[in-house]
Amino acid sequence: MAADTLSEQMLRENAAVFEAMVNHRLVRDIEQDRLDARVFERYLVYEGAFVDTAISIFAYAAAKAKTISQKRWLIGVLDALANQQIAYFERTFAARGIDPSRYDPERSEVEAFRIGMLDIARKGRFLDIVAAMFAAEWMYWTWSKRATVTAISDPLVREWVEMHADETFAAQALWLRAQLDAAGETLGPAERSRLSGIFGDVQRLEIAFHDVPYERND
Repeated sequence: MAADTLSEQMLRENAAVFEAMVNHRLVRDIEQDRLDARVFERYLVYEGAFVDTAISIFAYAAAKAKTISQKRWLIGVLDALANQQIAYFERTFAARGIDPSRYDPERSEVEAFRIGMLDIARKGRFLDIVAAMFAAEWMYWTWSKRATVTAISDPLVREWVEMHADETFAAQALWLRAQLDAAGETLGPAERSRLSGIFGDVQRLEIAFHDVPYERND
């Protein structure tokens, strides 16, 4: 039997926490078209702040990348984050009358996610960043693909879901997976296990982060 690729190992070793995240209450509420508008708005404020952080994370990845091909791809990712995802938050906040200053961006779970991911980018190596962002983006792509076939009545919720299921986002998630699998062919068991641990840690941070919008603080 052929050995697992690195991404397969990550998904196998972290199957329980990954399944918990892709079946989170917020995900299920979206799929069943019952997500409370206030929960969605809180989530958007916290997620919008994290997307800003993700720009910094991918900038670290571009700086630490070894090849010009990797750098070119990551520049494209940065462009998509700054000019598509951030633009979505700007439009949605205006359309819904959301004032981000009414929310506390330093909630412990929100801050733990932001600091945890940013620390990986600052202190870690290129593959550490790839492992962390693969964890986040594979998770989003997985549940969003599933949610796109459900009836979502709020057009802004649907747009958010479709943004994470479209070809551009899919290509990004698959690129991260390919980077891990290519590198994994030459890595020893200890290093593969360490990178798999990053994947699991990110899922746990994501779960806590996604819990926060259900806790009233506005």
